Amino acid sequence: MSLVDDLIKKGYLKTPRIIEAFKEIKRVDFVLEELKNEAEIDAPLPIGWGQTISQPLTVAFMLELLQPEPGDKILDIGSGSGWQTALLAHIVGEKGKVYAVERIPALIEFSKRNIKKYGFGEKGIVEFVCKDGSKGLKEAAPFDKIIAGAAGEKIPQAWKEQLKVGGRLVAPVLSSIFLLIKRSEKEFEQKEFPGFAFVPLIED
Repeated sequence: MSLVDDLIKKGYLKTPRIIEAFKEIKRVDFVLEELKNEAEIDAPLPIGWGQTISQPLTVAFMLELLQPEPGDKILDIGSGSGWQTALLAHIVGEKGKVYAVERIPALIEFSKRNIKKYGFGEKGIVEFVCKDGSKGLKEAAPFDKIIAGAAGEKIPQAWKEQLKVGGRLVAPVLSSIFLLIKRSEKEFEQKEFPGFAFVPLIED
């Protein structure tokens, strides 16, 4: 059984457009050469610089919470290998935009090379930014959706401020994944899903 079929069977992948993205954007295109034979395994894999490409189950779970849609403007923090960025780009399409923030310059180069296979950069759907993601990306705000791939001790205030009212923010805090839905400028509906593991969010 393929990795995607397994995630559907276990109930982690449910939404048709997210399933389609998982089928079209191959994880093998985002892992290191020497780990390509492990790309279909449901486990995190090292990508260098102390970072990992997340476990597929976790990415599926987080994208289902985020509910990205065609035309969305999304902030992807800690973009790493570029796999999740590419999944999001496939979903938002040519009317959408994904801002991929990563603080390690070598990883931005790695993810740019990986994403080139799909042409999202050339189409202007993905823009890479090298900076401390904990501060968000004020110059491109507000965002329909914000997602983070590294865990801090709390959700940065900047992310909450840069989210549109009605927008969704999905981010790990310690070993839980949090979903925040912005109900008004000051009010958030919050849900916690414990039992995950993430690399730490590094701040300058």
